[in-house]
Amino acid sequence: MNKLACFLVLMVWVCPDFRLQAQIKMPNQLSKTDKIYGLSKFWQEVNYNFVYLNKIDRDQWEEDYKSLIMEVQKTENDYEYYRLLQKFCASLKDGHTNVYFPKKINELIYISNFGPYRLFVTACEGKAIIYRVNASKKDEIPIGTEILKVNGLSADEYANQYVKPYIASSTDYILENWKMKQLLRAPAGTKFDLLLKKPDGEEFSLSLTHEECEEKAVFPDFIDRGLLELKWPSPDVLYIALNSFSDPEIVKLFKDALPEIRKANKLIIDLRYNGGGSSNIGMEILGYFTHDKELHSAVSESRLHIPAFKAWGQWVEAKDTLDAWGKQAYFSGRDDYFHKFPSSPMKLETKKTDRLVVPTVILMGNYTASAAEDFLISADNQNHMTTMGDRSFGSTGQPILFDLPGGGSARVCTKKDTYPDGREFVGVGIAPDIVVRKNLDSFLKDEDPVLDRAIAFLKEQGAL
Repeated sequence: MNKLACFLVLMVWVCPDFRLQAQIKMPNQLSKTDKIYGLSKFWQEVNYNFVYLNKIDRDQWEEDYKSLIMEVQKTENDYEYYRLLQKFCASLKDGHTNVYFPKKINELIYISNFGPYRLFVTACEGKAIIYRVNASKKDEIPIGTEILKVNGLSADEYANQYVKPYIASSTDYILENWKMKQLLRAPAGTKFDLLLKKPDGEEFSLSLTHEECEEKAVFPDFIDRGLLELKWPSPDVLYIALNSFSDPEIVKLFKDALPEIRKANKLIIDLRYNGGGSSNIGMEILGYFTHDKELHSAVSESRLHIPAFKAWGQWVEAKDTLDAWGKQAYFSGRDDYFHKFPSSPMKLETKKTDRLVVPTVILMGNYTASAAEDFLISADNQNHMTTMGDRSFGSTGQPILFDLPGGGSARVCTKKDTYPDGREFVGVGIAPDIVVRKNLDSFLKDEDPVLDRAIAFLKEQGAL
C-alpha cells in the first residue's frame, strides 16, 4: 500500500466527518511518546483487569494494538488520538469500560447546538427523531421530525460509519439507540447537510454548523426529574419515581414520604430514568415493599491473577484440571481464573408497620442501569411485583479508573455480576415480565403507553 493510500485509510478511521471547519483548532499537545504511552496504558489495564477478557477475540485485540502503535503517532491532533482510543475501547463491547476526552477537548464537542438552531435527537423505532428544538424553531421543525439523511448518507448508514464504532456498549439495542442519539455529535465547526421529514410527510433540507446557540428556551421544556417523585394517577394507585440511587438523600425523601406512600392500595415504581448509583440505597428502599427478612442481590466475581499460576498454566492441559491446583494453573494461564466473592443476603431491619406489600408494577427500560438493575434482581422473587416496559441497560460492574496523557481518563470493568442463580444480565439486559414500548405514534401524541398499561394492569388486580 502506497503512502497516499495509507493516509486515506487513516483519515477514514479517525475522522467522524470531513466537513470540520479549519478555524476550529483542536488541542495538539501530545507527543508521539505520550500517544504510545496512553495507548499502551489502556491496553495494559485491559489485559490485567478487564473481567470479560475471556469473551473477546484476543488475537484480534493484539493485532489492533500493534496496528494502533503506528496509527496514533500519525494523528494530527489530540482529538483524533482520543477518537482512536475510543474506537479501540468500543471493540471490547462493555458499557462500564470507557475512554473519556480531556476537558479541553470535551468543551469543543457539541451535540445539539447549531447557532440559530438547537436540535435534540433520540431513537424511536430505529429512526432518528427530533424530540426537542429551540422554541423559535418549533413550527419550522415540528417535534417528531425524522432525520432521513446526513451528508448524503441515510441516517442509519452515517451512524454505522461515523458514530457507532466509537460507542462502548454491552448490549446491541443500546448501541443502536445511542448511535441515533449521538448522530450529530461532533466538534464545533462541523457542518451537516440534512434531509428531514416532518410528521406530515413533507421533506426538506437543512444545512447546519456546530456553534453555540444563544437561545435557551426550548420546546417542549426540559423535564426536571427530582430524586423522588410521587403522584396519584388514580385514587388507589400511587406512582413513585426513583430516579437515581447515586444520592443517599433519596432515602431520606422516601422515609419522609412514607405516611403518604402507605395510603396506597397499589403501587407503580418507576425506574426508567434511574441510571444507578449505590445498590445498598436501592435495596434499603425495596425493603419497605416486601415481607421478607432479607434480600438477595447479584453475585459477583473478578479475575484472580497470581503470576506463578499463570506460568505453571503454560504447561498444564485441560485433562489436568481434576484438582484445585491444576484447575487454577490451567485457567490462570489463559487469563480465565476467577475469584467468587462471598454472597450474603442483606438483612432487613425495616419495621413491619412501615412495610407496604400490595400489587406493584415496576416500570423499567433501556436506561434502567447498574444499581437500578440490582434493584430488579433483588425484586425478582417478589410474587406481588410485576415488571413492565423494555429491557434494562444490561451493564454493571466495578470499574477501575485511571488517567491518560493530556488530561483524559479511562475506566475498565473489573467485576462481573449475575443473578444469584447464575443467570447473566450483562450483555443481554433484564427482560420485563410484560413488554411495552413507546412507538412513534405515542411519541408524537406525547403519550406514555408504559405507564398507561401499568395503570390498566393494576385496575385488574385484586387486593393481596
